[in-house]
Amino acid sequence: VQLQASGGGLVQAGGSLRLSCAASGRILRINDMGWYRQAPGNQRELVAVITSGSLTNYADSVKGRFTISRDDAKNTVYLQMNSLKPEDTAVYYCKANVQGPYYGANYWGIGTLVTVSS
Repeated sequence: VQLQASGGGLVQAGGSLRLSCAASGRILRINDMGWYRQAPGNQRELVAVITSGSLTNYADSVKGRFTISRDDAKNTVYLQMNSLKPEDTAVYYCKANVQGPYYGANYWGIGTLVTVSS
């Protein structure tokens, strides 16, 4: 199973970006999907998570600005980021809990860099 993230880039404060992360491989079912981020010198932190039933949870710092969603037909999770702030600058990683033919496991995508200029 591989996760391919895209959509990062440079944006001015107050702007928007949409991240996407598509899973591919031998997938029977994808359970929770989520986005994490890691800023320089900081630990990786949860940004948002969405369950297979589309229940969502957000870090307090992004509530009301970010929206996580998923398209199960495409095995893809999205993160719509609005009203971006310089403190949102980080490498963003997607994560998915995937059930394959023989076992389930957590998979991480290669990060995508989001830079918010002031």
